[in-house]
Amino acid sequence: WSRCSSISPCSCCNRLGSMDKKWYVVHTYSGFEKHVKLLLEDKVKTLGLHDYFGEVLIPTEEVVELKNGKKKVSKKKTFPGYILVNMAMSTSNWHVVKSLPKVTGFVGGKDPVPIPENDVDAMIALAKSEAPRIAAKYIKGDIVEVIDGPFLGFAGTVEEVSPEKEKVRVVVSIFGRQTPIELDYLQ
Repeated sequence: WSRCSSISPCSCCNRLGSMDKKWYVVHTYSGFEKHVKLLLEDKVKTLGLHDYFGEVLIPTEEVVELKNGKKKVSKKKTFPGYILVNMAMSTSNWHVVKSLPKVTGFVGGKDPVPIPENDVDAMIALAKSEAPRIAAKYIKGDIVEVIDGPFLGFAGTVEEVSPEKEKVRVVVSIFGRQTPIELDYLQ
C-alpha cells in the first residue's frame, strides 16, 4: 500500500489515494477485541471517517460444549486476539487503528496485506452457521468417561480424534478385553 494519505490523485503515487476498502487483520490484546472494536467505531464516528472505514468484525462461531453434564451453546472467538477491519489503507488510517489502546498492530506490520474477500465471507458464514460446531479438546492418550449411550459409565483411553466427523475412538475394557469404540464428542 502506498504511504500516501491523499484521497485524490497525487504526484507521489500517481493514483487515487485508497478509497478502495479492503479487509485487514488487526492484532489486539486477547480478551479486548470487543473493546477495540467499540473504540475504533467511536473514533471513526468522531473523526468523520465513514468513507474510509467499513465494518469491524470479531470472528466468532457457535459451539456446543459440555458443562456439568449438560449441553451448552455458546459463541467462541475463532481467532482470539484478532479483529477484521474493512478500511481504505493510508498512512493516516493506519495510524488511526494503530494508535488505539490495546492494539498491538496490523498483521503484516507497517505494510499489512489485505486478506481475500472470500476468506472474510467464509468467516461470516461460519458465524451465521445454523448448526453449531461441537467444541472438543480431546487428544490421543486422554482418559475419558463415557457419559451417554450403551457404554455409559465405561472409562477408556482416547486412541484417535476425528474433528471433521466430530468423533473420537476410545479403547475401553469390556469383559477384560481392550475394545475400541467410536463415540460422538458429546458422548
